[in-house]
Amino acid sequence: MTDLSASDSSRAVPAEAAAETDAVRASSQAPDAVEVPAGAREAAPEAAAETGGEEAARKDDADSWWDLVRILIYALLIALVERTFFFQPYNIPSGSMEDTLLVGDYLFVEKFSYGYSRFSFPWGRLLPSIGRRLVLHDPERGEVAVFALPEDPSRDFIKRIVGLPGDRVQMLHGVLYLNDKPVPKVRVADYVEDENGYEHHVARYRETLPGGKSYYVLDREVDGLNDTTQVFTVPPGHYFMMGDNRDDSDDSRGIVGYLPAENLIGKAEFKFFSIDDSKTHAWTFWKWPWAIRYGRLFSSID
Repeated sequence: MTDLSASDSSRAVPAEAAAETDAVRASSQAPDAVEVPAGAREAAPEAAAETGGEEAARKDDADSWWDLVRILIYALLIALVERTFFFQPYNIPSGSMEDTLLVGDYLFVEKFSYGYSRFSFPWGRLLPSIGRRLVLHDPERGEVAVFALPEDPSRDFIKRIVGLPGDRVQMLHGVLYLNDKPVPKVRVADYVEDENGYEHHVARYRETLPGGKSYYVLDREVDGLNDTTQVFTVPPGHYFMMGDNRDDSDDSRGIVGYLPAENLIGKAEFKFFSIDDSKTHAWTFWKWPWAIRYGRLFSSID
């Protein structure tokens, strides 16, 4: 690369030419030599800094909004994956599982316990039935399960599994029989509920299934409508479901029928919240201190 300044200094220049050259140089440098008022000199950098600051602030705001959007997207994706494959929250709207589950209980259902079928996914009910599920392990007697009602898959029910494939199930005078043997049923303290300010006592029993699973059941009516039934033989790939509130439960003795394994959604694991809806609603949080059932918070489901 040629050094122009060194080349110019290597030859002699006449005085007049030198003066002319200097004049030209001075003229060419004149715009640079124009005096700028002190205030303008100070204002120009400040204006540039202010403009740059505004641009940086706008960029920071845009980055902050984008970061927030990304966090929300990630949170939604995590929640969707969690709800679809692992745990899904439910609340209890009816008394068919009293007193194991009460109206106003909120619980988590473990979805991977029984594997996955089309009913495991939010959009799966729109798909045609294939009559199969990916099984991780088979349900056991006595477990409380959420399932899609066979005759109306848009509705989810929660009941206890009392009959496995091949079992013979029957009710005789309020006693559950499995494979022609009565399930032990022992009277315990009454279940006491509030009916318009008055205590109402309901007969309560502890029932123990083969295998040792034990839980409470209620008997509201002696020899009620479903206290004596035919013998139900559970087909392969199906289960027999019953509510713990035996005289106030739509279950396999009626509209549920034999439950296909495909319709199982998950196992009810534990209650994380419970509120007495006779005193308030879940959204009236300012009334919670007087309506929360504190003894039922974060408790397992028998």
